[in-house]
Amino acid sequence: MEENNSFGWFLAGAVLGATAALLLAPKSGAETRKYIRDTTKDSREAMEESGRDLMERGKELYERGRKIAEDAGDLFERGRKLVQG
Repeated sequence: MEENNSFGWFLAGAVLGATAALLLAPKSGAETRKYIRDTTKDSREAMEESGRDLMERGKELYERGRKIAEDAGDLFERGRKLVQG
Protein backbone atom coordinates (compact mmCIF):
# COMPACT_ATOMS: atom_id res chain seq x y z
CA MET A 1 0.00 0.00 0.00
CA GLU A 2 2.79 2.41 0.95
CA GLU A 3 4.62 1.56 -2.26
CA ASN A 4 1.62 2.49 -4.44
CA ASN A 5 1.22 5.78 -2.59
CA SER A 6 4.92 6.64 -3.08
CA PHE A 7 4.70 5.88 -6.77
CA GLY A 8 1.66 8.12 -7.09
CA TRP A 9 3.51 11.02 -5.48
CA PHE A 10 6.52 10.37 -7.70
CA LEU A 11 4.34 10.38 -10.81
CA ALA A 12 2.58 13.58 -9.73
CA GLY A 13 5.95 15.25 -9.12
CA ALA A 14 7.24 14.14 -12.51
CA VAL A 15 4.17 15.56 -14.28
CA LEU A 16 4.39 18.85 -12.39
CA GLY A 17 8.11 19.11 -13.09
CA ALA A 18 7.64 18.45 -16.80
CA THR A 19 4.83 21.01 -16.97
CA ALA A 20 6.92 23.64 -15.18
CA ALA A 21 9.88 22.92 -17.47
CA LEU A 22 7.74 23.42 -20.57
CA LEU A 23 6.14 26.60 -19.24
CA LEU A 24 9.42 28.15 -18.16
CA ALA A 25 11.44 26.98 -21.16
CA PRO A 26 13.41 29.71 -22.95
CA LYS A 27 12.20 28.45 -26.35
CA SER A 28 8.89 29.19 -28.03
CA GLY A 29 6.17 26.57 -28.18
CA ALA A 30 6.92 25.76 -31.82
CA GLU A 31 10.62 25.33 -31.07
CA THR A 32 9.86 23.17 -28.05
CA ARG A 33 7.45 20.97 -30.03
CA LYS A 34 10.03 20.59 -32.83
CA TYR A 35 12.68 19.67 -30.26
CA ILE A 36 10.36 17.07 -28.67
CA ARG A 37 9.42 15.69 -32.10
CA ASP A 38 13.06 15.43 -33.22
CA THR A 39 14.20 13.92 -29.93
CA THR A 40 11.36 11.39 -30.04
CA LYS A 41 12.22 10.44 -33.62
CA ASP A 42 15.91 10.03 -32.77
CA SER A 43 15.06 7.97 -29.69
CA ARG A 44 12.71 5.73 -31.66
CA GLU A 45 15.36 5.12 -34.32
CA ALA A 46 17.96 4.33 -31.65
CA MET A 47 15.55 1.88 -29.97
CA GLU A 48 14.80 0.17 -33.29
CA GLU A 49 18.50 -0.17 -34.04
CA SER A 50 19.17 -1.52 -30.55
CA GLY A 51 16.35 -4.00 -31.00
CA ARG A 52 17.79 -5.21 -34.29
CA ASP A 53 21.24 -5.53 -32.74
CA LEU A 54 19.81 -7.41 -29.78
CA MET A 55 17.91 -9.76 -32.10
CA GLU A 56 21.07 -10.49 -34.10
CA ARG A 57 23.08 -11.10 -30.94
CA GLY A 58 20.35 -13.42 -29.64
CA LYS A 59 20.40 -15.42 -32.87
CA GLU A 60 24.19 -15.72 -32.71
CA LEU A 61 24.08 -16.90 -29.09
CA TYR A 62 21.32 -19.38 -29.90
CA GLU A 63 23.30 -20.86 -32.78
CA ARG A 64 26.46 -21.05 -30.69
CA GLY A 65 24.57 -22.77 -27.86
CA ARG A 66 22.96 -25.21 -30.28
CA LYS A 67 26.38 -26.08 -31.74
CA ILE A 68 27.84 -26.63 -28.25
CA ALA A 69 24.91 -28.90 -27.35
CA GLU A 70 25.36 -30.91 -30.56
CA ASP A 71 29.10 -31.26 -29.94
CA ALA A 72 28.47 -32.35 -26.36
CA GLY A 73 25.98 -34.96 -27.60
CA ASP A 74 28.53 -36.27 -30.11
CA LEU A 75 31.21 -36.47 -27.43
CA PHE A 76 28.83 -38.30 -25.12
CA GLU A 77 28.01 -40.84 -27.83
CA ARG A 78 31.70 -41.38 -28.62
CA GLY A 79 32.44 -41.88 -24.93
CA ARG A 80 29.55 -44.29 -24.52
CA LYS A 81 30.75 -46.36 -27.50
CA LEU A 82 34.28 -46.45 -26.11
CA VAL A 83 33.05 -47.63 -22.72
CA GLN A 84 30.78 -50.28 -24.26
CA GLY A 85 33.58 -51.51 -26.29
